[in-house]
Amino acid sequence: MSKQIIRGNVLSAFIISFLVWMVLYGTLLYYWFNMPLMQAVTDSSVHVILLSAAGVIVSHNVGYYRPSADAMKYGYVGLLSCALAVLWVCLSRWILVTTYPDDPTYIQWLNNAIPIHAFVGWMMISGIGMRSQMWYEAMEQQKNQQRQQDTEKIVREAELFKLRQQLQPHFLFNSLNSINALIMLRPKEAREMVLKLSDFLRGSLKQEDDQWITLEEELKYLQLYLDIEKVRFGHRLSTAVIHDVEAEKLLMPPMLLQPVVENAIKFGLYDTTGEITISIHSWIENQLLHIAIENPFDSESSLPNKGTGFGLSSIQRRLYLLFARQDLLETKASNGIFTTIIKVPQTK
Repeated sequence: MSKQIIRGNVLSAFIISFLVWMVLYGTLLYYWFNMPLMQAVTDSSVHVILLSAAGVIVSHNVGYYRPSADAMKYGYVGLLSCALAVLWVCLSRWILVTTYPDDPTYIQWLNNAIPIHAFVGWMMISGIGMRSQMWYEAMEQQKNQQRQQDTEKIVREAELFKLRQQLQPHFLFNSLNSINALIMLRPKEAREMVLKLSDFLRGSLKQEDDQWITLEEELKYLQLYLDIEKVRFGHRLSTAVIHDVEAEKLLMPPMLLQPVVENAIKFGLYDTTGEITISIHSWIENQLLHIAIENPFDSESSLPNKGTGFGLSSIQRRLYLLFARQDLLETKASNGIFTTIIKVPQTK
């Protein structure tokens, strides 16, 4: 709800409250104190209209000036309300005495009612002042919280952008080195790799504008990366992608799987001489999109770092920045198979 709507609602409630009080006060004077109807209406109108003006004054005053110390805030409102209450009583009496100068009974009644009017006026004005002060402080606190959230969001998005940008040169340098190695020996495959790398980079530029994509889109983008790697490693690299049909439309951050699969290829192929298969399996469980990437590794020559490398650590950091959870990335090694499991909450 906008500030203008809130202010409009508050003003409407303020006017309605004083109109109701004007009617009730006039009725009380007419029936209880047996005042003539016109005199009761005049007395009620003068007192209530001036009191509402005092309420507006104290409300606007605390809106523009509030002492910093809490004790000073309430003391300031109390003193200001007291001064306005005295002014209200004096001005109301002067107007009414001027209106009915030939009615000594009514003037005597006004004089006798001064203490009651002053106390009631002070209570009403100070109540409006206190309520206005709390409202302004709540609005100011809300602004500060919104400002802090916007700042944190900017910092978080900047860090996320930096993490994503760091992944591109990391992969690009590897690909360029591979292309350089293939140019003389296998020029046809080098050209094929350049074309696939171009498609991959074009897709990555498109995904920079998307905060969330479906699993289906992420897998299509990942396939471009796998095609490039298959040119590099030939028949030694094969992949198996298995996913539930229901999981295809679930949302996830873009470019989340590529560094994990790159990590799997690194530990699966670099320390072996045979063929390997990288398995990617996704499913839905407990409102989470689960994606498991499995790769074989030689436990005797090199054990994966279990998440301490740049690829996995960057993914863990991105997931924490997006969801404020540390349990969304799991790694485990068993029977020569290293498994990385990513969990993506479906909050969008």
